[in-house]
Amino acid sequence: MYAILDIETTGGQFNEEGITEIAIYRFDGHEVTDQFISLVNPEKPIQPFVVKLTGINNAMLRSAPKFYEVAKRIIEITEGCILVAHNAQFDYRVLRTEFKNLGYNFEKQTLCTVELSQKLLPEQPSHSLGKLVRSLGIPMSDRHRATGDALATVQLFKLLLQKDTEKEIVKGLIKTEGQKGISPRLLDIIEGLPAITGLYYIYKEDGTLIYIGKSRNIRKRVNQHFTGSTKKSKRIQRDAFTVTYEETGSELIALLKECQEIKVNKPILNRAQKKTVYPFSLYTEKDKDGYLALKILKTDGRKKEIISFTGALEAKSALFRITDKYKLCQKINGMDPSVKQACFPYEMGGCNGACIHKETPQEYNARVEDFIKANSFLNQSIIIIDRGRAIDERSAVLIENGVYKGYAFFNLNYQVNKIDILKNILIPMENNQDVKKIIQDYIRKKKALKTIRF
Repeated sequence: MYAILDIETTGGQFNEEGITEIAIYRFDGHEVTDQFISLVNPEKPIQPFVVKLTGINNAMLRSAPKFYEVAKRIIEITEGCILVAHNAQFDYRVLRTEFKNLGYNFEKQTLCTVELSQKLLPEQPSHSLGKLVRSLGIPMSDRHRATGDALATVQLFKLLLQKDTEKEIVKGLIKTEGQKGISPRLLDIIEGLPAITGLYYIYKEDGTLIYIGKSRNIRKRVNQHFTGSTKKSKRIQRDAFTVTYEETGSELIALLKECQEIKVNKPILNRAQKKTVYPFSLYTEKDKDGYLALKILKTDGRKKEIISFTGALEAKSALFRITDKYKLCQKINGMDPSVKQACFPYEMGGCNGACIHKETPQEYNARVEDFIKANSFLNQSIIIIDRGRAIDERSAVLIENGVYKGYAFFNLNYQVNKIDILKNILIPMENNQDVKKIIQDYIRKKKALKTIRF
């Protein structure tokens, strides 16, 4: 659990600043569960430059509660939380000083989003809150007011959690809870999980990540682990201390993240993600009359394949599915040289007479190329738009020049219509044959999936 906060002060000498406004959002890693916002009477004048910066003046604070009047509420909302702030050292120091003046020792672990962004977003030219959120497309209002800055920090921290593919932030939190002796039962864990699409991460008490999975219903899937009788289920039941999750909304993003994060984190209960070999690929070749034919050949890195396969049977089955089942041209399979022309792939509308020269090579080949474009992103630049984590959100998967770059989430009120904006909020991911296969299979399965070519 996190308490994301921002504090505005009077300014002045070190450790003599007074709090003028405070905003705290209790955040469980997915959504805000509680909030506290208040002006505070610092019982000292505000520096003129601070008045100009924040718009908060002395007159506004005369009737505001003094710090001792809000101190109890601050303790309550931050109970059991790690404090998160942009430049956390400053906010934590000021808060501790105020509590020290009341004779109370306020101690918390802290996370600084400046430091996290420097580590996870090293490409950003500036890590100041205003410039950072603007570059990332995070909406922001009331700059230099506690509410506006704290809400922007919530959205920034959400993005940083997504960027943290090695889960260092969450692992640190679990170690802290383990030291406190928190040991929830399996039933308590299940009750705390939602029935949503995404990934789940199972940890031991020392913070070791032991299993990563994906599901369209996380609660149901984890319940299967906790009630199963397989060797792996028994290990999970014995060692599971806590389960965290990441909602994706999109099944495609869940598949892609699972593939990469198992390779990155190497959980002991996940089967080793070995590099998949694709010995066969689908290619096009022109015959002597200029007609394109679809052929399964051994993968050749010097040629541009449409899609690759892990075995000959998979390749032949795929070719059979995308061609006319009853007029399958034997030449496509390289089995009968006497057949001169290829039958048109079944999914593209059937044969228009190419086999007997009723359709010209130009007409036929144009339709074949349209089919290839629809079934392969090789050397193409497209954005795949899919479901988001909420009704007003969508997800975007970026493929640039045939290379998978990563994914992002965006609000429907802020349509991603510029590639530069999408790249700023993108969660970068590894490109390899495995993810290429995942994406191509998903595109073929989801016929109504929206894609944008650029």
